[in-house]
Amino acid sequence: MKKAKILLLDLNPETDLGNKLREIIESSVSLRDIQLRHEFLKLYENGIRDSNFANIISHHNPDILFLIFSQSHLKQSFALFQSISREWSELSIIVVVEKYNPEEVFKLLEFGAADFITLPLKEVNIIPRIRRLIEQKHRYDVLIQKLKKKVGLKKLVGESPVFIDVIKKIPLVADCDETVLISGETGTGKELCARAIHYLSPRMNYPFVPVNCGAIPLELMENELFGHVRSAFTGASSSQSGLIKEADGGTLFLDDIDCLSLSAQAKLLRFLQEKEYRQLGSTKMCYADVRVITATNIDLEKAMRGGKIRQDLYYRLNVIPLILPPLQDRREDIPLLAHHFLEKYSVEFNKPVRGFAPEAMQKLLLYKWPGNVRELECIVERAVLFSEQAVIRDVDIVLQKHSGTIWQESFNEAKAKFIAQFERNYIQTLLRAHQGNITKAAQVAQKNRRAFWQLIRKHQINVQLFKAG
Repeated sequence: MKKAKILLLDLNPETDLGNKLREIIESSVSLRDIQLRHEFLKLYENGIRDSNFANIISHHNPDILFLIFSQSHLKQSFALFQSISREWSELSIIVVVEKYNPEEVFKLLEFGAADFITLPLKEVNIIPRIRRLIEQKHRYDVLIQKLKKKVGLKKLVGESPVFIDVIKKIPLVADCDETVLISGETGTGKELCARAIHYLSPRMNYPFVPVNCGAIPLELMENELFGHVRSAFTGASSSQSGLIKEADGGTLFLDDIDCLSLSAQAKLLRFLQEKEYRQLGSTKMCYADVRVITATNIDLEKAMRGGKIRQDLYYRLNVIPLILPPLQDRREDIPLLAHHFLEKYSVEFNKPVRGFAPEAMQKLLLYKWPGNVRELECIVERAVLFSEQAVIRDVDIVLQKHSGTIWQESFNEAKAKFIAQFERNYIQTLLRAHQGNITKAAQVAQKNRRAFWQLIRKHQINVQLFKAG
């Protein structure tokens, strides 16, 4: 068991609960290496607490915090608990109370408590909880802290289910070494996602090399990737190793992968399959151990069917697909993101801006965000820079005046649009799974063939695109 710090913050000093808990922990043979501190604070009837609690937690910097409450003060403790969990989000908190109302305790668990303990206090109930939390912390802390330090996990901001569904896959994807294809609209955070995968992987101590394929002329792309030897072409007075060699041992991130020429695609495919390549002008084979992560803001499968992307390369890149949702599909994250960027730029510009007026936030929520999170960041940055007050007002929020970018649809209009999108995606998925066989697809959908065909015509779907061969 590695050394850990435990703090007992006793808000119920009238009882002997804290002393009994301390005796159990101190007498445990398996917890001899821990540092244990026991502090007392008074929680008053009106809920006002000793303002020194923050200093106590900061001073001891515990791994596990036991909050010892009285049952009569449990409701008043919610504000204290929220404050602690907000300031020390990585801290494992165990609530200790003599008697409890299940609804109140469950509310604390929802706020982020790791566990709760009630009477009778027994070693068999307490020590395993401590051991489990310490082991979990030591198992994950190194990876999480390195990720936060190098890429900034806080930049991956969001709590919406559609966003969390993607983010929670990152540690799993990082553990393997397969190619990853990250899809999403411009500004959704594809490079952030790629960096997170790299810095959580065993390759984290090697280079992460990002390349925007769309920003490099087609005739220079192969040279940038694979490099060249001296005299390979006119003006090549010295050799150049190339970005693949630069990323050796680490990760090569190819953004806008659809911008690669067919020639470069063929060479990239060989490298992905064999880990070997030739520099321009050389007959010697080079080798590099590189993980490749690619990204695109278009439908790459459609580009493949149109001949823009080689079919064999597409399947080699799309081993692990990750699809980042646009901001309008995670609209509940807008306030969270807006305050995140507000805090960032108020510090950077040294301006005392601390929040948004309700009208300003409403303006952000009603906008459709064609530029996604990147556009939101730019707008908040500009608002903070030019704001002359402590609160961002609606006049400080300057939005692009593109047609249709303000959310003015009625409930029924929005519902009809989402249903149509679902129907189209559902039908295409079935046709793809059954190679364009309408009869089989209709059977799975539990619709007769005529009704299914009418849906295909309604959404103007080309069935021939899904037929095999």
